[in-house]
Amino acid sequence: MRTVLKTLCAAASCAFAIPVALAQSEYPNQQIRIVCAFPAGGGTDYTARVLGEQLQKALGQSVIIDNRTGASGMIGTDAVAKARPDGYTLLVASGEVALNPHLYSRMAYDWDRELQPITLLVKVANVLAVHADVPVKSVAELIAYAKQHDNLTFSSSGIGNPQQLTGELFNKLAGVRIRHVPYKGASPQLAALAGKEVTMTFVSIGAAKPFIDSGRIRAIGVTSTTRVSAIPDVPAIAEYPPLAGFELVNFFGFFGPAGMPDPVLRRLNGAAVKIMQMPEVAVKFRGMGFEPAPNTPEHFRLFIRGESAKFAQIIKEAGVKLSE
Repeated sequence: MRTVLKTLCAAASCAFAIPVALAQSEYPNQQIRIVCAFPAGGGTDYTARVLGEQLQKALGQSVIIDNRTGASGMIGTDAVAKARPDGYTLLVASGEVALNPHLYSRMAYDWDRELQPITLLVKVANVLAVHADVPVKSVAELIAYAKQHDNLTFSSSGIGNPQQLTGELFNKLAGVRIRHVPYKGASPQLAALAGKEVTMTFVSIGAAKPFIDSGRIRAIGVTSTTRVSAIPDVPAIAEYPPLAGFELVNFFGFFGPAGMPDPVLRRLNGAAVKIMQMPEVAVKFRGMGFEPAPNTPEHFRLFIRGESAKFAQIIKEAGVKLSE
């Protein structure tokens, strides 16, 4: 009798496992929704749409982009964190995932527990630029100039974003005190620099390039450890020996809810990595100043943890605070 029961239980277990395995092997068999946590037209949205277009071809299912914006990306991110982990609700988010926990005392989700990193998509360096009348043409000259003048200012697109934190890191490592002036977005931030309201800025390369090309502002460094192909003549700040190793970049990454079946996770990772390695896709991103950097889910999680620790230290040392 016991033998019969064991046989029946084993059969029932197999009968249950077969549909689950079959469903995973057939993934995807319906429309996929990629939530973008930021508005249409920005860098996160651009990245999501390029990925979505190619993912649709690779997986043979329609992919839609759903812009769920607000609260520094937290509304869209929370929607995915709470979604069913079946691989049909996904997320493209920025460095806010690593940054927000250190700026906001109340968070609706814990990214490390409630999100499944799929792959890093791109790293996004900022460019350090000064207005045309500032008499410096290199990072070394800027630091010397800042040590001689105590009234210099730098703009960013808002309090607590990676641009401000880059400026605070620059202040610390260069031994200078350049005052932060926040603006509401890249357009007023750049207009303030071109109009000589501020001395310098850290800003996205894509937004700054028309101003650089027209000569209204002068680019003197990028915040990645290597040069960026969109502006190859501009050195990395890290090329200045006293600031060797200087790096602070934003990033855009691909996520799903925690608990996705491993075969689904590996399918999405494999497809996304291949997409980001396609020459025609890489050209699009590099033209925006974005550097494709796909990796494994495990390496992406470790990357976010490292960036989070870096942001936390800068925020603490600079005393950056938001009014909630």
